[in-house]
Amino acid sequence: MAAVTDGLDWLLDKSVVLGYSKVGPALRRAWWPADPRPGVLAGRTVVVTGASGGLGLATAAGLSGLGAHVRLVGRDADRLEAARRRLVAEVPSAETDLDVCDLSDLDAVEAYAARLRDELPALHALVHNAGVLPPERRVSPQGHELTYATHVLGPHALTFALGDLLAGGRVVVVSSGGMYAQPLPEDDYEYTRGTYSGTTAYARTKRMQVVLAERWARELDGQGTAVHSMHPGWADTPGVTDSLPGFAKVAGPILRDARGGADTVVWLVATEEPTGTGRFWHDRRARSTHYAPVRVESEAARERLWRAVTEATGRP
Repeated sequence: MAAVTDGLDWLLDKSVVLGYSKVGPALRRAWWPADPRPGVLAGRTVVVTGASGGLGLATAAGLSGLGAHVRLVGRDADRLEAARRRLVAEVPSAETDLDVCDLSDLDAVEAYAARLRDELPALHALVHNAGVLPPERRVSPQGHELTYATHVLGPHALTFALGDLLAGGRVVVVSSGGMYAQPLPEDDYEYTRGTYSGTTAYARTKRMQVVLAERWARELDGQGTAVHSMHPGWADTPGVTDSLPGFAKVAGPILRDARGGADTVVWLVATEEPTGTGRFWHDRRARSTHYAPVRVESEAARERLWRAVTEATGRP
C-alpha cells in the first residue's frame, strides 16, 4: 500500500496543477502523517512574521488552536489589530501579542530581536512568512533590493539574533513553489542588472530561502534547533490575488484556502513526529528542492550567497 501511495503522491507533485491545488491535500489526507495532538503547544510561544492576513494569519490561527501563545508580526499596527480580531473570532481562546516590525529594515529587526530576548525565556518556533512582490525595483531603509531584504536578509538576521531563545526549538521558512522556476543566482542578489521583474525577484529570493534554510540547519544543529523550509502550494490569499491577479482569475476554482496553504507550517511547528532538519516540505512530506536534476547550484554558489548574506547582516 505504501508503494501505491508514494507513487500517487509523486505523480501529484510532478503534475504541479494537481499537487499544488486543493486537489493535492484532498487526496493526500488519506495517507499523510497524523494531525498534531490537541493542546500540544500549550505554554509555548511562536513568532509568525507576515501575520496580518493570508497564510500568516491562517498559521497563527492553527497554532493558537493548538494552545500556542502567538506573536503576530507585521509592518502596520492597524492591520495587525484587525488580524487579531479575526483570529479571536475564529479561536476565542487565542493568546496573542502584536509586534510591529518591518522585516526588510535590518535596524528594526535587530531592535525587535533585542526586545524578544528581554521579554521571553524561550521561543518554541519562528515562522518566516513575511513577503513582498513589488511591481518595480524598490529598496529597504539600508538600500537593499526589497524582496532580497524581506525574504532573505531580514529572516537571516532575526533567526541568528534569536539563536539562544530558539535552542531546542524550530524555524520554518515559508518559501514558494515558484522557486522551482529560478536557479540560485551566481551573484547580483540585489537585482541591479537587466530589466527588473517583481515575479522573478520573488522566485529568485524564494530559491535563496531554501538554500539558506539548509545552511541554517547546519549552523544551528548543535543547539538542537530544527530548521525547515516549505511551500504552501497555490492558495487563495491576498499575496496571490493582489500580486498575480491574472493567475488568480484563471486558477481561482482550484486554489486552496489559506488554511490549506498553512497546514504544513502548522504541522512542522507542532508535530511530535521526527522530522529531522534542513528539509524542504510540501503537504507534510519532504520534497526535492529541484523539479528535475538540472540547474542545481554548486557548493561554491551556495557559499557565495552565505558570505553575501552574513556580510550584509553582520550575522552570525
